[in-house]
Amino acid sequence: MGCGHKDDKASLASSQIASFGHQPHQPPSTPASKEVWKKGGRMFSILLAVHLALLACTLVSSGAFEKIAVHDYDVFFLLTVMMLIVIVWIIFYLVSTSRCPDAILCKDSHAGPIWLRGGLILFAIFSLVMDVFKIGYYSSFYSCLSAIKIIYPIVQAIFVVIQTYFLWISAKDCVHVHLNVTRCGLMLTLTTNLAVWMSAVTDESVHKAHSKLKKNVTEEIFRWLLKVGMRSSSPEECNCNSQICQVFKNGYFWLYPFNIEYSLFASAMVYVMWKNVGRFIDHQSHHIHRLKFRLFRRTFFVGIILGLIILVSGLGVLILYEVQVNSSTESSKKSQALTMYYIFNIVCLGLMSLVCIGGSVIYRFDKRDMDRHKNPTRTLDVALLMGAALGQYAISYYSIVAIVASTPRDAISALNLTYALLMIAQHTFQNIFIIEGLHRQPPKEDHKHDSHQKDLYGLTFVNINAVSLRVPDSGSTLAPSTAAEAIHPSDLVRSLTAQKKMNWRRKFLREISMFLLLSNIILWIMPAFGARPQFDNDTELNFYGDSMWPAIVDICLPFGIFYRMHAVASLLEVYIMS
Repeated sequence: MGCGHKDDKASLASSQIASFGHQPHQPPSTPASKEVWKKGGRMFSILLAVHLALLACTLVSSGAFEKIAVHDYDVFFLLTVMMLIVIVWIIFYLVSTSRCPDAILCKDSHAGPIWLRGGLILFAIFSLVMDVFKIGYYSSFYSCLSAIKIIYPIVQAIFVVIQTYFLWISAKDCVHVHLNVTRCGLMLTLTTNLAVWMSAVTDESVHKAHSKLKKNVTEEIFRWLLKVGMRSSSPEECNCNSQICQVFKNGYFWLYPFNIEYSLFASAMVYVMWKNVGRFIDHQSHHIHRLKFRLFRRTFFVGIILGLIILVSGLGVLILYEVQVNSSTESSKKSQALTMYYIFNIVCLGLMSLVCIGGSVIYRFDKRDMDRHKNPTRTLDVALLMGAALGQYAISYYSIVAIVASTPRDAISALNLTYALLMIAQHTFQNIFIIEGLHRQPPKEDHKHDSHQKDLYGLTFVNINAVSLRVPDSGSTLAPSTAAEAIHPSDLVRSLTAQKKMNWRRKFLREISMFLLLSNIILWIMPAFGARPQFDNDTELNFYGDSMWPAIVDICLPFGIFYRMHAVASLLEVYIMS
């Protein structure tokens, strides 16, 4: 566990840094042969992650069905073992890096920003509450359940606590000891989070499918379908009759979206750490921008007010949708709820599309340089935005084909078609706006003529010709240094005009970012907490069938939900950098 067990690359890096001690900002060069092994070490860790992910995916998907001889406690056993191994590795990592002074030679300032780690802690808290509810729920059946069902949430709670602490203090690390072990450990951590995510998504989908099925059929038919179809999401031979048991059961299913987002956030942060293993950062080109988060400064509050209106309206639509669709069997109320849902989303998506187009136009006139430095965090953000959007693209295109090919067409079908088209457009325009914002350099403060600018900006209502009284002419007998710093009134006018235009552009970009941020929050909340018209609209179900369409939605919708939350984090970064 000490520093003496470094691999060849770490030893070479340490010797190079020692030899270049008089040039602390110059990154050491790595020979080509060592770079080849670096790629080999990465490939080995990737292969390990792929095999573990395929094994976990096979067990999780098989455990969702009754006919397959794989039980849910088999899945829990695999996930428990994986989490225990990750916990041991995290402890090893923290101890080994703390004992070795040369373990972390530099840090990536772009990795693990404070808002991303803050979001991770928020989701971790809700995940712990979910684990408490799970423990309380399964403890009600300890006499007729396998012990692994009670052990699993306990281990998961410990795993969430240790991993959150690990990512909070180590997200920016560029490790230079035990390189291959660290790569494999990080890939194992990433795979474990993805496996927990797959298990949560599957469990939630099975629970919602059974809830819909149980509402539409009698109790006898429902029990018969469970015998020939999917496994029940509750213990098969145990009855949950007490009030506290029902509270625990409903509580942990309502908290599943937070646990799902926690696993994906942790996976993204772990991937950036994996990319930074063995990385040397050139401090001459890797600038650290200390940006201040000023929510109520340099803003007109238009974006915040409109975003809050959309957010509050969306919450009202969500409540009415849940009451009229999930709690009522009348078809008229179901049609009203679908119409209300589609109209709200059409208005929201239309506004977001127009705002994104306006923001992209403003970027065309932005004078800031493009940031072309190597940034694994930004690369991952762009890849996740583009990849997660494919889930919603797939659902929208399936809906478009079903609506166009189906007859007859009613008002709900027309609203559904408009909703699907706007969903595609909004994702496209928003990705363009976010990617442009992430690749812009933060605004730079010009201190060259700071004293002149401070005096000049105070003359808001003064005639600009009066400024010439403070500027010495060419025949002045001032010192050469003072004369060199003197500027002409025309330069001051141009500086004022350019600065004013830049401030207007920045204010508009901040308003746009805040409006999109709040709108994406409500568009994440609605599907994550039950408003899923894909299961309530009969057009797609009748066209694709009761088996194909739910499978498409169950596979693609989690990516669409994750897209919204990741867009919120990216828009917050764009807001701060504007």
